[in-house]
Amino acid sequence: MIQGSIETRRSWHIALLTLGILSVSYGAPLLIVVGLKQIQVAMDTDRAVLSLASALVWIGNGLGGILMGWLADRVGLRKIVMLGVVMMASGLALSSLGSVWALYVGHGVLIGFLGNGAIYAPLLIYVSRWFDRRRGTALALISSGQYIAGIVWPTLMEMGIARYGWQTTMLIFAAIVLALLPLLVLLRAAPEPLTAGPAAGAQSAGNRVLGMTPNTAMVVICIASFCCCVPMALPASHLVAFCGDLGIPATRGAMMLSVMLGSAFISRQFWGAFADRYGGLRTVLAGSAAQAVSIGAFLLTQNEAGLFAIAAAFGLGFSGIIPAYSVAIRDLFPSRDASWRIPTVLFTAMSGMAFGSWFAGRIYDMYLSYTYAFGLGVAFNLVNVALIGFLVSRMVDRRSRRLSVRVAE
Repeated sequence: MIQGSIETRRSWHIALLTLGILSVSYGAPLLIVVGLKQIQVAMDTDRAVLSLASALVWIGNGLGGILMGWLADRVGLRKIVMLGVVMMASGLALSSLGSVWALYVGHGVLIGFLGNGAIYAPLLIYVSRWFDRRRGTALALISSGQYIAGIVWPTLMEMGIARYGWQTTMLIFAAIVLALLPLLVLLRAAPEPLTAGPAAGAQSAGNRVLGMTPNTAMVVICIASFCCCVPMALPASHLVAFCGDLGIPATRGAMMLSVMLGSAFISRQFWGAFADRYGGLRTVLAGSAAQAVSIGAFLLTQNEAGLFAIAAAFGLGFSGIIPAYSVAIRDLFPSRDASWRIPTVLFTAMSGMAFGSWFAGRIYDMYLSYTYAFGLGVAFNLVNVALIGFLVSRMVDRRSRRLSVRVAE
């Protein structure tokens, strides 16, 4: 351990263990994405109906994270994550029954609220408490579990659906999720922080954050997180179906999703180092601007090679945004607030993902095209850039005032 730091080799062991857990848990919501068209045909329903099941996962994940993050501090992290693993497997089993109500309850309540809600946010808070110097890098690494899941599972799921059907594939993946249980004994209590109060580099003065009350700053961050995650959800939830509508085979669509998430995994490590150097808010701003450009590019081509390139570029842009919000919260607010502020921001972000997933399916049902969905995605993204740009400008203004005072003295 470096003198004056809580980071040790065990910190990185914990981060890698968490990465492995999330690499499996984030595979569960991908089944309905990969099998969207097949499930639609089998259930003879609208695409918006199935898109709502994906949306409920994100809402449940975010809402559950607020409760489970609070409970993990009181009953123990390991018990909460065990609950999440069992509930996620149960949600896959319930969803495999093949009715709309089973998909909604299985995905929204069991996979989302009680499943990933009890896994992602509590583990994110847990790992943030093992690091103080390279927190951005560590949170970027563990959040990459979502992208490892996207690299590994879509092609395997597409093969499983083609060979065994989507219902049996859900049951197989439920068994894979349950295999996580023995690993949870390796989770250890996080170290106590060396210093109390706001994280190093916090921008607060007294009870002010960026010149605003803490909760006002929090509201702006939450609205911004919602707006950036609406466009983020479009390729994440509809890329395979979008490719199928263009005549691109499902195997190639699943491969394109893997390329997008693989690109996101690689670039997320860059964004983590960027956050360590420049802070969470600046990282959100840079990543969101890159995302806006790439989401707009989906409107410019229907060529398969071009879409592969755009999917890779989209992965490069959006990958650092979500963990950077967690870094920003730790930068701006006291450590003791992490157990509820981080899950709250994640909830609004995932609500944006949910809304984006649902409304894209709804717009497709209305116009039989994703064009308007991508266009509105760009608009939401620009609102996010404006809000985060406003917060970053207040950081710059306050730093300039402090420098002016020092010079005057």
